[in-house]
Amino acid sequence: MVGHFTSGLAMVAVAACMFFAAVSGSAIADAAAIGGLLIPVMIANRYHPPFTASLVAAAGTIRPIIPPSIPMVIYGAMTNTSIAMLFAGGFLPGVLMGLSLMAYSYYVGKQRGYRGREKRASLAEMTRGFMNALLAMLMPIIISGGIISGIFTPTESGVVAVIYALVLGIFVYRELAWRDIPRIFYESGLLTGKILFILGTASIFSWILAVQGIPQLVASGLGDLRLGWIGMLLVINLILLIVGTFIDTISALVIFTPLLLPLATSVGIDPIHFGVILSVNLTIGMITPPVGVCLFVTTAIAKLTIREMMRDLTPMILVLIAVLAITTYWAGMVMFIPNLLK
Repeated sequence: MVGHFTSGLAMVAVAACMFFAAVSGSAIADAAAIGGLLIPVMIANRYHPPFTASLVAAAGTIRPIIPPSIPMVIYGAMTNTSIAMLFAGGFLPGVLMGLSLMAYSYYVGKQRGYRGREKRASLAEMTRGFMNALLAMLMPIIISGGIISGIFTPTESGVVAVIYALVLGIFVYRELAWRDIPRIFYESGLLTGKILFILGTASIFSWILAVQGIPQLVASGLGDLRLGWIGMLLVINLILLIVGTFIDTISALVIFTPLLLPLATSVGIDPIHFGVILSVNLTIGMITPPVGVCLFVTTAIAKLTIREMMRDLTPMILVLIAVLAITTYWAGMVMFIPNLLK
């Protein structure tokens, strides 16, 4: 669909992250799955490793915005806001994030000579590709359908997905061999251990902040400033962007949602709109050091350090912050689909 454009493989990576949104509610899972597949291929096709790893990490942040979304489920449960409406509100900002990263990839590709495939895929080729991928694309249906129907829990769905992928990889597509399994287990355990260590230390930091009452002091100070809705949302976004660099998304949601939502609603912000703002803002924290968990996933795959990625990563963060600004101040975009469903 997009491989013939300039930076074709980069666009494939972003588009794949957008489609993978139906499989997992986790940006980390998105970065790991798409990164493990495409980062080696992109590097082999002469894409700069720092650009490649940065792009996949940035595209992974789309995952918690395009529904279904774990942060929106948590926000909706905490605030008694319709989760279905939150999902509807997150769709257009998630698509905008993807299109913005694809546009930036196109710009970089023009500068660096990242070429796509020589000719555009024909309808027959697209049809063959769809049929070849049909069994793999059934995985989102199995996962989501099993959870919604109550056949298995979200955690159990991960086990089901792994077994299904194992069967397809070994017996259908034959891209896996039994001798590969120990190496896969080892690499998966190593990557998971790194991520859990980061999340564990971030949770301790969150606990210290909560015990010291820092979030309450911040919220109280904001209430005293008597800002209008433009100024209030600007300050809230700045606070959350800083918070996202030190605290994982779930902890930040749990700590700051009860404090910031009343401030937002006091200046006329719809709770659905604010939930989407929170989600977009805090997912950007997944690619901002020192607790940028998506960065640790892609650096491990590309065998880089975060310092080596910063030159290519910084413009992508700015692109996502621009999308955050649009999401924040263009309420009509966020509320367009929810208003149609009301």
